[in-house]
Amino acid sequence: MKKIIASPLAPKAVGPYSQAVENGALYISGQLPIDGATGKMAEGIEAQTHQSLKNLGHILSEAGYTFDNVVKTTVLLDSIADFGAMNAIYAEYFQGDKPARVCYEVAKLPMGALVEIDAIAVK
Repeated sequence: MKKIIASPLAPKAVGPYSQAVENGALYISGQLPIDGATGKMAEGIEAQTHQSLKNLGHILSEAGYTFDNVVKTTVLLDSIADFGAMNAIYAEYFQGDKPARVCYEVAKLPMGALVEIDAIAVK
C-alpha cells in the first residue's frame, strides 16, 4: 500500500509531487539544497551537496530509514566540473556499502541550484 512521507525538516514540495512515497521501498524525490527551516539555498557546491543530503536524511529518518538503507541515488549537477567536490561530500554520508548511483550534468536545475539528489531505499 502506498504511503506518502513528508518531513517537516526538509523543504516542502513545490509542485504536484510528494517528498517521498513508500510502497515496498522508499522513493525520495530530488532534493534541492534548500534549508527547510529558512527556505534559503546554500551557496557553493560543497554546502549545497551537504544540504541536499541533509534533506534526504530528514526524509529517510521520517520514514524510519537511514543512509545505510539507500540502494540507489541519482545526482544532477549544474556542472560536471563540480563532480569531485560533490563526490567528496557525498562519501561522508555513504560510508558503508555504497548505493548504486548515476550522475549527470543537466542544462539547468530549479532555482539555480548546483545539485539535486534523489534516492531509493529498502529495509
